[in-house]
Amino acid sequence: MASTVLKAGTVTLLVVLAAMVLQKRSEQQLTERLKTVLTSLLLAEHKIKTTTGEPRRVAIGLGSCLDAVTTSKELFYKVAIEPPDEEKAKHHDSIKSSEDLAESFALFFSYGAAAERYVHDKMLFKRLVAAAHDLPETNWVLGGNAAVIANRMTMEGCKCLLGSVMSKSTIKEMQPGIIVTNVAPEDDESAEDIHLIMEYKRGESWGDFTAPRANRFIVHSDTSNPLLSSLETFQERLKAFNPHAVVIGGLQMMDNFPFKGDERSQRLKLLNRMLTEDISRDTPIHFEFASFAEVATAIDVMDNVVYYADSLGMNEQELPNLYNLLYYGNISVISDPYPRVATVLDQMRSIYRTLRKTSDKRKRALTRLHVHTLAFQAILTTRNSHWKNTMSAAAKASLTAHRHVCGSTGVNIAKSRLIMDESFSLSRKKDSQRVSFENNRPVSCWNEDDYEICIAPVLVCTEVFKTAGGGDNISAAALAVQI
Repeated sequence: MASTVLKAGTVTLLVVLAAMVLQKRSEQQLTERLKTVLTSLLLAEHKIKTTTGEPRRVAIGLGSCLDAVTTSKELFYKVAIEPPDEEKAKHHDSIKSSEDLAESFALFFSYGAAAERYVHDKMLFKRLVAAAHDLPETNWVLGGNAAVIANRMTMEGCKCLLGSVMSKSTIKEMQPGIIVTNVAPEDDESAEDIHLIMEYKRGESWGDFTAPRANRFIVHSDTSNPLLSSLETFQERLKAFNPHAVVIGGLQMMDNFPFKGDERSQRLKLLNRMLTEDISRDTPIHFEFASFAEVATAIDVMDNVVYYADSLGMNEQELPNLYNLLYYGNISVISDPYPRVATVLDQMRSIYRTLRKTSDKRKRALTRLHVHTLAFQAILTTRNSHWKNTMSAAAKASLTAHRHVCGSTGVNIAKSRLIMDESFSLSRKKDSQRVSFENNRPVSCWNEDDYEICIAPVLVCTEVFKTAGGGDNISAAALAVQI
């Protein structure tokens, strides 16, 4: 009997030791794989220098803000906002009460999806901002799509004109050399709008809800950005600046804003006139799409901006939003936080084909589409168009994603993981071709019809420093390589 027990114990010990050896070997193989992928991405990134000779001039609008980046759970605890019951998590187009905020946040939190909402209740917003001021972990940083893009493109060697109203103190947060169109005469609170960025981590819980990935929920109560207050000055400065490219972003600030009459449409029509009358057809226009909740605003933006852009940038949630707008005239509130490559590619092809077709000479045919997801970067460009270096741009976007989220200038393998599959289908159609992931050539590029597609895996940061501004930094870094 004792002999049998001894033998059983020996077998168990051997099994445990074998498992430990296999686990260590697996970890070593994973580390080697990550090192190979990183080395290959760095080679692809540095294959093309962003600037040779004279810096590329890029005009970027519209707007900026001051971001209060804080942790969602601590903020809610500070203002005594409790998580709702599971069945009460639901979508609200805008926030009119603390209940609306809790219900909307719970929904997007449970899907790990980013969202941005206008707060009608000014007192509620002031209470949230005051609480953020009192939290030691809150960081106050420069925000706004246009301002963040301008900073990144300047860091990548471009010379930038920024269409924004900004105080003298906030201008100090901008990269040296950026030309700001509207400088407030005094440093007062009215010079900047505040955006509250409530971040959360993967696996974090709030009441009955658990986040499947790290992301953020943004609220604001803007007064100037929705009105495109810097548009006229930006338009005046464009001709003298003579840009090589124009970037437009931040129009989601108009979503559910209490405009007077047709004020929103009038402001967008003025922007449209600038795009069609003041910018040469030889100067490419990029529009950074964003999260919209109000169909009327999204359609207005489509009609006045999307159809007049050469290039579009968006994330995995905004892609199906645009797809649904184009084909069904509605918005998808929640989408898959981990979309398959094949699904993304099919939607990109459909959007590309639709936005290439135009008989209106004022409109522009789409020549570039960049989709940034947590797992991978996908860039589609028309061959022989304005855009070049697509492979290097995809690698650049991938590395920028890691660096921004980890808050570092380099890439730490110990803080990285790959969540992209080892192979992917080119389409969801039956019998579609599969492409294998190669560690020493991680960026996959191929030609279809009149365009090229490149897919690059992201070394996903496992120790999140910040998520806000990720899309803007990623899009801007890729654009700098391609203009």
